[in-house]
Amino acid sequence: MNYTEEQTEYLVEQYKSLPSMETVQYLADELGKTTKSIIGKLSREGVYKRAVYKNKSGELPITKVELVNNIAENLGIEVENLVGLEKSPKATLKALEVATGAQQTDEPYYDAVTGVKI
Repeated sequence: MNYTEEQTEYLVEQYKSLPSMETVQYLADELGKTTKSIIGKLSREGVYKRAVYKNKSGELPITKVELVNNIAENLGIEVENLVGLEKSPKATLKALEVATGAQQTDEPYYDAVTGVKI
């Protein structure tokens, strides 16, 4: 699927003015191309911005393994000494991360067992 210079300029201009998947879909429909083709062209032109995934609470996702690594780092120990900790509930791991100083936040965390704000 080749693009003319005019089409390329038009794609880039339209996407820069409103960078969203809706714009990509509109351009695909207008030019008779697939959305993947439009995204590919915009990527090659260096203007496409991938959507950033956020979880239900609007935060960037972090895995349990990453939380355990942060906890180990803050405690100054090897992560191998915390084998099995990644199987704990995520809320518990977040509370440990905060308690060990890995994350400073204004948002309250709640004890996984008692439900009390910590």
